[in-house]
Amino acid sequence: MACCCTRFQFSSSAHVSCSYFCDLKQCCYLAFCDTEDMADKLRVLKQQVCCSIDKAKDKLHGLGDAIWHHPELAYEERQAHDTLVRFFTQEQGWTVEAHYKLETAFQATWGPVSGADGESVVNVGFLCEYDALPAIGHACGHNLIAECGAAAAVGLKAALESRETWPVPIKVTVLGTPAEEDGGGKVDLLQEGVFEDLDVVFMAHPSQEDATYIPDVAEHDLVVKYHGRASHASAYPWEGVNALDAAVLAYSNMSVLRQQLRPDWRVHGIIRHGGAKPNIIPDYSELEYYLRTPSHRDLPKIKAKAEACFQAAALATGCRVELLFARNEFYEILRNHTLEGLYEENGKSLGMKFITVKDSSGSTDFGNVTHAVPGIHPYFYIGSEALNHTTEYTAASGESEEQCPLSVYYSVCDVPHSTKCKCGSPQVRVMGVSKVKVQMKLSFTHSVLPKLWP
Repeated sequence: MACCCTRFQFSSSAHVSCSYFCDLKQCCYLAFCDTEDMADKLRVLKQQVCCSIDKAKDKLHGLGDAIWHHPELAYEERQAHDTLVRFFTQEQGWTVEAHYKLETAFQATWGPVSGADGESVVNVGFLCEYDALPAIGHACGHNLIAECGAAAAVGLKAALESRETWPVPIKVTVLGTPAEEDGGGKVDLLQEGVFEDLDVVFMAHPSQEDATYIPDVAEHDLVVKYHGRASHASAYPWEGVNALDAAVLAYSNMSVLRQQLRPDWRVHGIIRHGGAKPNIIPDYSELEYYLRTPSHRDLPKIKAKAEACFQAAALATGCRVELLFARNEFYEILRNHTLEGLYEENGKSLGMKFITVKDSSGSTDFGNVTHAVPGIHPYFYIGSEALNHTTEYTAASGESEEQCPLSVYYSVCDVPHSTKCKCGSPQVRVMGVSKVKVQMKLSFTHSVLPKLWP
């Protein structure tokens, strides 16, 4: 296959990773050249990125394929962990830490490349997910997220190696983050301080469309347990305390509650256990619920309403209730409009067709990361209209054609360059940083942007 550096306009989904990549590098070139020849130098850079990914495409695709063929649930992704660790161990120059803070997490680092004296290191992070869903496997395409993160890191490393020095020392970090579907591995890693040294993070998610952002929501999960008393359901039912009745009432209470919830709040649940036999009054029942709001600040409100529903069911039936909330809440993503705009610009140059999504979608522990580190969580089309979390999507995420798009890689290089070229003066560029600070609602003192702007 010809090197993709000769075919920038192709629109296959083998392209996400290049769009995140060229934002960082482009700003580094500013220290070496005038704006007039920036386009040519950036074009060469992107060619290097594409060619390096083309050279590694078989290994990268084998990586995603191996994970797809061995789906593993949250915190149990041992084969996926070992596959990714082996990949980076075999790639030249990477320092790999297996079982990093969590049993199925890992870290791979490269660099930093040398920069000007006295400049602090800019640490660029790429995240890999790889957990699957019960029964239906990789119906959320996390095998492709892992492949995409690895490819982005490979592409960035190759571009950095094209020069002996850069204006600032740059480090590349890949984090393997387990348990997105259940538990929140990224939240665990945040609590362990894993993200403290990162300046910016990137992760791309497969989807039915190309989008820089799909509205997500905050989430807190819980398990509800009712304890009653067993009895013969026909001979002496009055001796029993029916835990299944409590579960049914709780489910009904939550269903009725929906009428009074805000339109963008969500509650949904299942009865996981309801008894053993019809002639035994159940002494135990169990439900699982997800509670979601657009902002994590509203989670306490919806939790209070849900707790009232569950407690009322216990009171009505005489059961004892346990409410077991998950240890981690998922926060909504703090958007970075600068990164989103650059990702879209680069993606369009590769033939991606972006849509704007207004309706809320699911939840992700990547949201928590963006409350600590600037980041982007775009979506890329994988050639199928199947909805995620379905068996059809599982099949689509395993198709050999659906390698991660190169546009993901491009966007790391354009952040400061884009702002400088459009705004011109240093004063305006400073205002641009301030605008990003407002958008992110956090200080960019340790972020990638002010460090790289000349």
